[in-house]
Amino acid sequence: VQLQASGGGLVQAGGSLRLSCAASGSALGFNVMDWFRQAPGKEREFVAAISWSSGRTRYADSVKGRFTISRDNAKNTVYLQMNSLKPEDTAVYYCATSRIAGMGPYDYWGQGTLVTVSS
Repeated sequence: VQLQASGGGLVQAGGSLRLSCAASGSALGFNVMDWFRQAPGKEREFVAAISWSSGRTRYADSVKGRFTISRDNAKNTVYLQMNSLKPEDTAVYYCATSRIAGMGPYDYWGQGTLVTVSS
C-alpha cells in the first residue's frame, strides 16, 4: 500500500476530526500530498495540499480557516485537521500524490476514508 488514509468517522456539526495519510514506497517520490473529497452524487473536489519539502500549503476556499493540512516528514504522514465541520463536509476523503499542489497527474491514491457530519 503506497498511501494509507485513516481517521474518518461520524461527527456532529461543529465538531472536529483529524485525517491521516501515511505514505510509503514509491509514493514518497512525489513532493506534494493532496487531499480530495467526493460527496455522494458529486464530483471529486480538491480540498488541500502541502509540499513535503517546503511545507507550503494550499486550500480550497470552502475549507479555508476551518481545515489545516500539516506533515510529519519523520513519519511520512500528512494530516488534515478539520474543525467547525459542516454537514456539507460529508464525503469520502482521499489523499493523493502530485508534483504541483492541486494539479495532476496524481500517481497514487489512498483508499479513502468516510467523513459523515450530522446536523
